[in-house]
Amino acid sequence: MRQIGDVTRWILPAALLFVILSGSAQGATGERGIINTTKSPHARLHTVDIDDVRWNGGFWGTRFQQCHDVMISNMWNVLKDPELAHAWQNFCVAAGVQEGEFRGTFWVDGDFYKWLEATAYVYAVTKNPELDKLMDKCISVIAKAQEDDGYLSTPITIGHGYQTWRQGGRELKGLKRWEDLRHHELYNLGHQMTAACIHHRATGKDNFLRVAKKTGDYLYTVFKDKPEELAHFGFNPSNIMGAAELYRTTGDRKYLKLARTFVDMRGSKRGGTHLNQTRWTLRWAKEVYGHAVTANYLYCGAADVYTETGQKPLWKALDRLWKNVTREKTYITGGTGNCAHGAVDRDSVHEAYGKGYRLPQSTFANSYNETCANIANAMWNWRMLTITGEAKYADVMERSLYNSALSGISLDGKHFFYTNPLRRLKETPLAGWDLPARQRFLSCFCCPPNIVRTIAKAHGWVYQLSEDAAWVNLYGSNQLETNLPGGAAIGLKQSTDYPWDGDVKITVDRAPDREISLALRIPAWTENARVKINGEPVEGEPEPGRYLKIERRWRKGDTVELHMPMKVKLITGHPLAQEIRGQVAVQRGPIVYCVESVDLPEGIDVSEVVIPADIDLKPRYREDLLGGVTVLEGEGMAYHSEEWSDQLHRELHARELEPFDLQLIPYYAWSNRGESQMTVWMPLNR
Repeated sequence: MRQIGDVTRWILPAALLFVILSGSAQGATGERGIINTTKSPHARLHTVDIDDVRWNGGFWGTRFQQCHDVMISNMWNVLKDPELAHAWQNFCVAAGVQEGEFRGTFWVDGDFYKWLEATAYVYAVTKNPELDKLMDKCISVIAKAQEDDGYLSTPITIGHGYQTWRQGGRELKGLKRWEDLRHHELYNLGHQMTAACIHHRATGKDNFLRVAKKTGDYLYTVFKDKPEELAHFGFNPSNIMGAAELYRTTGDRKYLKLARTFVDMRGSKRGGTHLNQTRWTLRWAKEVYGHAVTANYLYCGAADVYTETGQKPLWKALDRLWKNVTREKTYITGGTGNCAHGAVDRDSVHEAYGKGYRLPQSTFANSYNETCANIANAMWNWRMLTITGEAKYADVMERSLYNSALSGISLDGKHFFYTNPLRRLKETPLAGWDLPARQRFLSCFCCPPNIVRTIAKAHGWVYQLSEDAAWVNLYGSNQLETNLPGGAAIGLKQSTDYPWDGDVKITVDRAPDREISLALRIPAWTENARVKINGEPVEGEPEPGRYLKIERRWRKGDTVELHMPMKVKLITGHPLAQEIRGQVAVQRGPIVYCVESVDLPEGIDVSEVVIPADIDLKPRYREDLLGGVTVLEGEGMAYHSEEWSDQLHRELHARELEPFDLQLIPYYAWSNRGESQMTVWMPLNR
């Protein structure tokens, strides 16, 4: 195993570095976690505190450091730029601290709140005083912009302005509250409530929480009687998660009632549409259709409500819909949204879940895989894992994180994709939000702050706790210092070169003087995993796709070594997934690979690459490539296609397959070397 980077190599100010290295058990038990399930009666697992886990370099540590050094400040500069996002100016105008008019999208407030949430996560670990000052500056303006009754959505609050849409001009004068679900008021306020709860946990301050409570009180007044005209109003329902988290943070049950009301109202009135999952109530839904972000956010919120209420019909629906998504509508990268535009039962849908087994690979063909939807898929599975403790949800979460989520951001941390197709050929026209390369700014800016906040909080997904066990969900070099729910301190240090290497070493730094369990997730992708404790093999063979619970009286210095073979696998699709029939994808560990045109010999096009069934792909770590990645090398085959003119069909002519040296790179890293072509799925030569 190569030498792993550690915290001391991070480029941080000395005071910041001291804070990171001196972390210790906090005495809390998840009350300041990324979501707080400490007292949730129907959660099997509980979150660790927001600063209990610290990366020690490695894959995610490098990205967290980049989040601190680059992503947060870069995004702030975009959000406050009057020629780009204009988000900060909107709040300033609404607060009366500067003159102007509303500009941007209706949902840009929510995007600003997501950035604030990401900043709070980073501050929780680093305690960087400059981040604290910046957040206070923003919060003071947001508080001034909030209306007396608690309402705030800058397009409506400003009350005048002119909005220019990509599809044409539209005048927005005299907008009223709650007159059009496309105004995204609940989306904005939902992200506000969540960000405020995280800020409170990260800083201990209540300046932002006071704003959120005022928001929650206002929303409770508006929605408590379930007004029929607002039954389907929340288009993109971050408001459910926000209300649930506000309840967990404050203990005020009216916010839980509000979250439950939001779930109950959706689909409760005739005339709903598949687009935003209002054709029927969630409890009766049998299949997932419609906008993929709104769907996944809805299921996240419903899972939050279940952890607090234990409503069995709600759980049965979530379980049923999860099976539908994972068995028929998820890409190998963990992406969701297989219908850029179309119709379901005569309902027009876009950016959506469509029919089962339809997995087009390019956006032009109808693939979409919006970065927000992919991240929300991981968020939903995190909650399902919290409820059940079943490893299958962590498997989906991991797949999304390493592939379809990370592909949304460039390696420099400053440029973004909206869609994440699995194939880009030079002959294929761009469609919708397809882009030739990642961009610093997107006029629909929802995805960039979403991926930044995901990187900022990923450390909070690594471990969870139950009464007598510490659960290891994800692998990466890190340090855990926390307390079990009963109060006993536990400390673990994880050393690994994951995801490039399947060897993980966990050292016990602290443990209670009694028997407890260490639950290790054995990923579904591995075979013949082995575990040793203090150098001695553990009896039995760990089962892929399950947690291995090791119960014993742990001592300081005990070591657990987990070996997960990372076999290179050729993956095929279900026979009904006709867009990928006769093709294979390549996966090693949690990483899905692709071929990129940059790595092909001259004269060979991405569309001409063929994978022999007996190909021998060897992993090789390349420190000089794409920030350091493990590539796969072997002998591929290619044919030279003939030029097409205006013909749609023609006779097949015999063509010889020619061998060439093939290099595959991780899918998330494509399009970092200029505009290029790429494909995940390639024809199989049997």
